[in-house]
Amino acid sequence: GAGYGAEPAGSDQTADLAKKLANPVANLISLPLQYNYDENYGTEDDGQKSFINVQPVIPISIGADWNVISRTIVPLIDQNDVPSGADEVGVGDILQSLFFSPKEPSRCGGIIWGAGPALLVPSATDETLGGERWAAGPTAVVLKQAGPWTVGCLANHLWSFAGDEERADVNATFVQPFASYLFKRTYTTLSLNTEATYNWDAEDTDDAWSVPLNLTVNQMLKIGKQPLQLMAGPRYWAASPNGGPDGWGARIGITFLFPK
Repeated sequence: GAGYGAEPAGSDQTADLAKKLANPVANLISLPLQYNYDENYGTEDDGQKSFINVQPVIPISIGADWNVISRTIVPLIDQNDVPSGADEVGVGDILQSLFFSPKEPSRCGGIIWGAGPALLVPSATDETLGGERWAAGPTAVVLKQAGPWTVGCLANHLWSFAGDEERADVNATFVQPFASYLFKRTYTTLSLNTEATYNWDAEDTDDAWSVPLNLTVNQMLKIGKQPLQLMAGPRYWAASPNGGPDGWGARIGITFLFPK
């Protein structure tokens, strides 16, 4: 059935897995499936978009002291009236990030960090689902875990370097500050983040920001021998460019864990 047994070793392992999931560069293979829903796209606010991000996370050991953490985001998109009158279902542009990260937190302050390259692949199956441009740049994450708290920030910057010259250039900074609190007795994690993107090529500052705020409740479970985490919560668009989403949306998800 669902849930771990009451034996201490099992419960410690469950809490440890929940803590690792709060760390983007943890040494843990996982497969998050994240469903997002947003609305009020377009000039008439009649567009809707839902997408599932398939986000495999694979750590690779390189020597005694370092890991490379591969994080991939494959968006499966269903959008209506984005732009107005156009309905499309398909794959979006894939983002691949590699974080070179020390296996142990720093001796000074217990800081956990990782840095490396990010690559945006123009894999969209329709021109309305992606930018049709290759883009690349640096990515990094820094965080600290103290007791039940995890606090940190993940960021990247992408510049386009190839692809359809008629489509818009990519020159964007992504910043994701995050904080979470783990309730050890129930293996429940309360998480808050914002996934802010700034488009440096926007014509004015008001049109440059995309800022969704995400509040989620995450629950560790075990079905048979398979540990997993369920997640759900609202999202609110604090800022978005003209024609972008507005108001409230939602996020739900499931993460499959494969501890060694």
